[in-house]
Amino acid sequence: VQLQAFGGGLVQAGGSLRLSCAASGRAFSSLCMGWFRQAPGKEREFVIGISRSGSNTYYTDSVKGRFTISRDNAKNAVYVQMNSLKPEDTGVYYCSGTFDGRWYVPEVYTYWGQGTQVTVSS
Repeated sequence: VQLQAFGGGLVQAGGSLRLSCAASGRAFSSLCMGWFRQAPGKEREFVIGISRSGSNTYYTDSVKGRFTISRDNAKNAVYVQMNSLKPEDTGVYYCSGTFDGRWYVPEVYTYWGQGTQVTVSS
């Protein structure tokens, strides 16, 4: 499984960004997908997860109501719409996948994309 993330950038606080992750390789619809982020000097944090069908999602508390994850299994892609961005959302965002069915458990994610930088200025 190869994952590639797109869509990071520099945005002012209150702005929006949409991240995309394209997958290739084994059946995308069998993967649970997630996004992690790593802020400077901090450990990688599990932010969002989505089940294989897209019917179940997980959001860490700090992004609830602002971020929305979705997936298109026909296009082998997963997306994150990030609204009302805050400076504390700054970090490198990593797309990740797992064939384990527990989309809400960060430790089961084993496939990783290269990361895309999100910078939110105050």
